[in-house]
Amino acid sequence: MSDQLHDIVDTAVAAGAFNTLVAAVTAAGLVDTLKGEGPFTVFAPSDEAFAALPAGTVEELVKPENKEKLTAILLLHVLPGKVMAADVAGQTLDAATAGGATVHVDGNNGVTVDTAKVVTADIVCTNGVIHVIDAVILPKG
Repeated sequence: MSDQLHDIVDTAVAAGAFNTLVAAVTAAGLVDTLKGEGPFTVFAPSDEAFAALPAGTVEELVKPENKEKLTAILLLHVLPGKVMAADVAGQTLDAATAGGATVHVDGNNGVTVDTAKVVTADIVCTNGVIHVIDAVILPKG
């Protein structure tokens, strides 16, 4: 294992705990975007986070006819710019996502994004940073 940094997608693939996320990003056609220059901040739900969704949810979302919905959900997990955990420590803010929606970020007791808790922060990549979260962020309403 080299110490060389990789982009967000390759880092997620190499970690081995984001197979569902990688499959979803691929189905949504977002691989090239997340391999792009960035920088991006990605809140990455672990495979366990996806598994906690109601049965059949992921299978339904990755179908070609649901690409738009899947893309909208995934973009809730991406912020433009590189935001490290220390940048939000002690703060509460509503951050604009890459999809144009907002997520509520609370850095007062660890870091939460909407209802998801950051379980591993600051995985640095060549084009941004990954924060591992314990739940999938879903659109409000």
